[in-house]
Amino acid sequence: MIVAVALLELHIEYAQSLKEKRMVVKSLRDKLRHRFEISAAEVGLQDIHQRGQIGISFVTSSRPTAQSLLEKIQDFVESNTDAVVSGWTSELLEFD
Repeated sequence: MIVAVALLELHIEYAQSLKEKRMVVKSLRDKLRHRFEISAAEVGLQDIHQRGQIGISFVTSSRPTAQSLLEKIQDFVESNTDAVVSGWTSELLEFD
């Protein structure tokens, strides 16, 4: 069993309030959950109006499947938001 965990950071230059920022983050989070059937949540930078962090996780049976899905998620994020992805880190944890 492979547990994949990723953390992405967004720069939302045009957000002038926390409300505008949360609309962007919530929209992206909901799209990720629906499209890929993964867990996703805003996990940091919650009080900074031009930056956001989203944590992502999912479980799969093989490392290649997990790596492929992480790549698809990263491509999806970059093409489905007006925010700039300013950071991305991921890790695969293997359990027997």
